[in-house]
Amino acid sequence: MSGMTDRDLDIVLFGATGFTGGLTAEYLARHAPANLRWALAGRNKAKLEQVRDRLAGIDPRLEVMELVVVDAGDQAALELVVARAHAVITTVGPYLQLGEPLVAACAAQGTDYVDLTGEPEFVDTMYVKHHATAEATGARIVHSCGFDSIPHDLGALYTVKQLDASKPITVRGVVRSNGTFSGGTFHSALGAFARARQMRDAMVARRKAEPKPEGRRSRAVAGKPGRDRLLGYWLVPLPTIDPFVVARSGAALPAYGPDFRYSHFAGTKTLRYAAGGSLGAAGLAVAAQVKPVRELLGRKVPQGEGPSEQRRRKSWFTVDFVGESGSRTVHTRVSGGDPGYTETSKMLAESALCLVFDDNPSTAGMVTPAQAMGDRLIHRLEAAGIRFQTIS
Repeated sequence: MSGMTDRDLDIVLFGATGFTGGLTAEYLARHAPANLRWALAGRNKAKLEQVRDRLAGIDPRLEVMELVVVDAGDQAALELVVARAHAVITTVGPYLQLGEPLVAACAAQGTDYVDLTGEPEFVDTMYVKHHATAEATGARIVHSCGFDSIPHDLGALYTVKQLDASKPITVRGVVRSNGTFSGGTFHSALGAFARARQMRDAMVARRKAEPKPEGRRSRAVAGKPGRDRLLGYWLVPLPTIDPFVVARSGAALPAYGPDFRYSHFAGTKTLRYAAGGSLGAAGLAVAAQVKPVRELLGRKVPQGEGPSEQRRRKSWFTVDFVGESGSRTVHTRVSGGDPGYTETSKMLAESALCLVFDDNPSTAGMVTPAQAMGDRLIHRLEAAGIRFQTIS
C-alpha cells in the first residue's frame, strides 16, 4: 500500500480502558514481539495512563508507550490517528452505536482493522457503506475476531481442508462452554433482538450489493433441533453471526467446494438443558421488544465488567465440527479456555499481529478471518494454546 512503509505505529488499540480491551492490552504486553510499535487510544487520558501503568508492571519498557487522546465519534481526528498505523484493534461497543467512524477512517486511510463484534446489522451496514473504499485503499476490515467468530470460522476452514473440494460439503458446528458471556455480548444481543426488522433490512441491502461466487454457492442453513448421534449431544440452533461469517468464507474460498452449507448449534448433554436454552433465548427475544424491560436487563448486566481471573481460569469452550463430503465424514474440534474474555482477547490480539507481521493472502475490503488470514492465524492460535484437533 502506498505510504504504509512511512507509518510509525504497527498497532493502535482502542478500548483498553474497558474489561476486554484491558485484557487485550495485557496479552500484547506479555506476548507481542519486542519490536512491536503500539499505542493506546481513547478519550480519557487519565484512564489511559492507569492502563499504561498496569502494562508497565508487565513490561517496564511500556512506561513510555504513546497515549493518543481522541473521541471515537470524531472521524476526522480518527483518520489522523489511523493513518499512522498498520492496524487498529477496537473493543469499543456496542458497535452499531459507536463503531462506524473508526471503520470509515480505516477504510479511507488503507489501515487494517479488527474488532470483536457479533452484531450482524453493524457488519452488513459497514459492508454496504465502506467495502468499496476499503477495497480501493487496500484496507482489510476484519470483523468478529473474538469468540464471535474465530473458532467457528477457522474451525470450519480446518475441517473443509480435510474433505473433497470437488464435491458438495456440509458442516455443522456445535458449541459447548461453561464460560460467562460478556456484558458487551449481552447488550449486543439485546440490541439485535430489538432491531430484528432493521437487521433484516441490512442483510437484504448487503445481498444486493455483494457479488456472488461464480459457479459455486455457499449458504448458512438454519439447523433443526434434535439429537446428534455422532456427537451424542442435543442440538439447539444458535441465531448468532457465526454461520454468516462461515458462509462468507465459503463463498470466498474454493476449498469449501462447489456447494457449501453450514449450520450452527449449541450442544447439551440432556434434553432438559436443550429445552431450557431454547426457552431462555425466546424469552430474551420477547423481553427485548419492551424498552423498559430491555433497559432493566441492560442495567443488570453492565458493560465493561467481567468475571474474576479465578473464574476465568475454570472456564472452557469446545466447538465440534462434523463435515461431510461424498462418502467421507470428518469430526474436528476447536477448544480452549474462557471464551468470552481470556481467549477472545488472545484471538483479537493475534489477529492484529497476524495482519501486521505475517505473509497473508492478498485481500482487501470487508473480509472474514479465514479469508484474510486463514492457516497463518490457525498456526498463531495453536502456538498461543488454542487447540485444533481432528477427532476422527
